[in-house]
Amino acid sequence: MLPDNPKLLSIQSFLKKKRALHKGRRIVFTNGCFDILHPGHVDLLARARALGDVLVLGLNSDESVRRLGKGADRPVNPQADRAFVLAGLACVDYVIIFHEETPLELIKAVRPQVLVKGGDWTPDNIVGREVVEAAGGEVRSLPLIEGFSTTSLIERIRQGA
Repeated sequence: MLPDNPKLLSIQSFLKKKRALHKGRRIVFTNGCFDILHPGHVDLLARARALGDVLVLGLNSDESVRRLGKGADRPVNPQADRAFVLAGLACVDYVIIFHEETPLELIKAVRPQVLVKGGDWTPDNIVGREVVEAAGGEVRSLPLIEGFSTTSLIERIRQGA
């Protein structure tokens, strides 16, 4: 059993803290599966955090990852483990697991001023863009470090590399 971490919140717990968090602070939101954490993830999260005062990370639940069609053997790491590792990063302030296919409802609840995804997402395709922009926020697609992806990492492991 993993120890408790105050950065791991349910949406209900986050909503109780939200008013205090928003007071004078710029909230940044990103989301993803983060199945096997690699340098590309860490770089993206650090740069996302640099865009504001608080980084809220929406983490796809195990069921959500499976529905995304990443493969029958995904996620490799269960949601509790993925959440715990992400919460251990200094640049991540809060991790909230979501069960839907997209983080839209979570984005509506968090109401970030900045919504961030990796450069493999064009701003027009980022879920929640309309919500954030309608509230006066900004949406950013940050360039990724080349050569890092969970899918390619898993493939290298399978090939014994």
